[in-house]
Amino acid sequence: MRETAQRAEPPNTGPRRWIIVGNGMAGHRLLNTLRTRCRLDVQITLIGEERAAAYNRVLLSPWLAGEIARPALDLEIAETRGNVSVSERLGQRVTVIDRAAREVTLETGERLAYDRLILATGSRPAMPRIPGIELGNVGAFRTLDDADWLADQSPGRKAIVVGGGLLGLEATEGLRRRGLEVTLLQRSERLMNRQLDRTAADWLAQALAQRGLTLMTGVTLARCEGDAAGNVCAVALADGRRLAADCVVIAAGIEAHSELGRRAGLDVARGIRVDAHLATSDPRIHALGECCEFEGDTVGLVEPIWQQVEVLAAHLCADAPGQATTPGYVRRDCATRLKVAGVSLYAFGPAEAEDAATEVLTYADAEHGDYRRLLLRDSRLIGALLYGDTAAGPALFALAQAATPLSHCREALLFGPRDIERHLATEAQPTQEEAA
Repeated sequence: MRETAQRAEPPNTGPRRWIIVGNGMAGHRLLNTLRTRCRLDVQITLIGEERAAAYNRVLLSPWLAGEIARPALDLEIAETRGNVSVSERLGQRVTVIDRAAREVTLETGERLAYDRLILATGSRPAMPRIPGIELGNVGAFRTLDDADWLADQSPGRKAIVVGGGLLGLEATEGLRRRGLEVTLLQRSERLMNRQLDRTAADWLAQALAQRGLTLMTGVTLARCEGDAAGNVCAVALADGRRLAADCVVIAAGIEAHSELGRRAGLDVARGIRVDAHLATSDPRIHALGECCEFEGDTVGLVEPIWQQVEVLAAHLCADAPGQATTPGYVRRDCATRLKVAGVSLYAFGPAEAEDAATEVLTYADAEHGDYRRLLLRDSRLIGALLYGDTAAGPALFALAQAATPLSHCREALLFGPRDIERHLATEAQPTQEEAA
């Protein structure tokens, strides 16, 4: 991390001024945590680009599909305790960070001073640089405004979804349930190629095709074509094929929304680089969630972001800038639990066997739609993929985290959690010689 010279601290004569930039799930979670735990005299200003109050982005897909009502998206606001006061500036954007003056400037020209600045600007869709990407009815599926746009699409219209990852599949299913004719384009040869192997991906593709979706894998979007009104009317693929389209949804990945930090001169690579206490190269500025990078990695799952929130909240409440007085953030393995178009998935560890030393155990019951693939090295579990019945997932993840030797209960691993626990308990029983 680059060292940054800091001006001398003036004496504290009033409340500390903390600014959180970003009203997504990370920023909201941090604010709620500070509301309930901070015992300092603090004025917190939350600034968010979206006009809507904080909402659960994970639930946008069920809302688009008509499974939940709009109020179910709203995140709860914690009751404030202690001397914390909060003001919110929604529908406003920070344009400049003046690190020397410790001020941020809003697009209205207003300047706000800070003692601590937390950047929780999240991520933005990775949009392909192709002709026609700026046409009307071409957009992403990332925000509430995006979901509103898609919800307004009339039944019977032709929708093209680009991206066969989780977000693309959720958009596809939501549009299908709204009565649109949907075609999914995936550059890889299989769906969810980062989480699923060939068998699971094929099963998922078959399940989706049976619902009337058109899936095209191994294809690349070359351009979007527009009509006289400036709206998309077709897409062209790299292989020359042309598909009619009334709307195009880009769900081909995300990238850290780190431009604000970059313009401020912070150390930025894939995201805004932070240390174990989420401090940037300026110790008065922190970054949190999808916009930050720790030890070369960015995060996209809820669990590690919640871990970051706990670390940062403790550090802020200790009020010790630049000092490691509280435990730091440590990267931990995470399991991914998903439900894609009604199919339950649970995965952790490598997606594929990395070398000949990796042993692969599989169980497949096509009739009931249950598939399990386990990866072991030196008789220890390093990865798992469960499709359909995912009840054993947490037990398997615990075994992997503990690096438990599993040479005597290999077959039980492919079945339910009770079988796993029973075999492990049997292994743990002392032999007669040991008992003596």
